[in-house]
Amino acid sequence: MAVQRAIESDPEEMDAPANNEDAVALKLDEFLPYQLAVVASLVSQALSRVYARRYKIGVPEWRVLVTLGQFGVLTGKAIGFRTLMHKTKVSRAVAVLEKRKLLVRKTNRADMRESFISLTGAGLAMYEELAPHAVEFNRKLTEFLTPGDREAFNRALQQITDRSARLAEETAEDGKPEGKA
Repeated sequence: MAVQRAIESDPEEMDAPANNEDAVALKLDEFLPYQLAVVASLVSQALSRVYARRYKIGVPEWRVLVTLGQFGVLTGKAIGFRTLMHKTKVSRAVAVLEKRKLLVRKTNRADMRESFISLTGAGLAMYEELAPHAVEFNRKLTEFLTPGDREAFNRALQQITDRSARLAEETAEDGKPEGKA
């Protein structure tokens, strides 16, 4: 399997001593967070090749562009919330897209610290051109799954997402100073 080959290496080539697998409490290839990270990375690499070559944009710019294409006018904070990107990454992606005249910012008169961001005509045209390619990529990625497997996968993925969000909230609360909830 290509993924297995990509993540395995010859122990003699490693500087660290070889691990005794019987003594290892954590095996990465069986650790769900690691498995999800590997899949996410591989999918992102494959998809990014589609839009990087054709549209000359990176992953953060793609996420901002398609989020605005789907939801219309948003603030940077709302884009970060929807994409789970840090505000600095959103800000940089917005700046790149703005420089290319694919989006425009308008200051919120009620709060001068924030801007409303929307696609320009050129940005919308790019979104409308690239969206079918992304949909086709998604189809190719999942075409081997039976409808039942796809439904089960979607349910399991939603449950893992919901549980991850709850665990993230719990761990964030654990890190707060005493006396603060």
